[in-house]
Amino acid sequence: MEDCIFCKIAAKEIPGKIVYEDDVCLAFLDLSQTTDGHTLVIPKEHYSSILTADPEVVAHVYKVAQKVANQIVKNMGAAGCNILTNAGEVAGQTVHHFHVHIIPRYDENDTVTFKFTDRSKDVNLDDILDKIKG
Repeated sequence: MEDCIFCKIAAKEIPGKIVYEDDVCLAFLDLSQTTDGHTLVIPKEHYSSILTADPEVVAHVYKVAQKVANQIVKNMGAAGCNILTNAGEVAGQTVHHFHVHIIPRYDENDTVTFKFTDRSKDVNLDDILDKIKG
């Protein structure tokens, strides 16, 4: 895609701090560095999100994400990491090119937060299951 910054990084039109590269994907340091070592794994081919990406490409990107995450955790001395993707602006996606975040976590006092609210008393799981199954 012409105006996609990640496509430009993949095509080497603009520089990136590349951690890993193969024929299908590229991993590079995120400029925002939520924590030290925050890395993005992207397919070289443009897909707007995981929802539109070729399933084989998704599988490959996640295999690479696992490999790179293990390397980051080991070499950066992280205690763990978050590996995630966002699909759509409502989910926090700001660059509309499928990408996976690897966010190293060093201790429970870092500045990264994910809030999951327990709504178990307010929902009917059977109704939700029926809707999902169609």
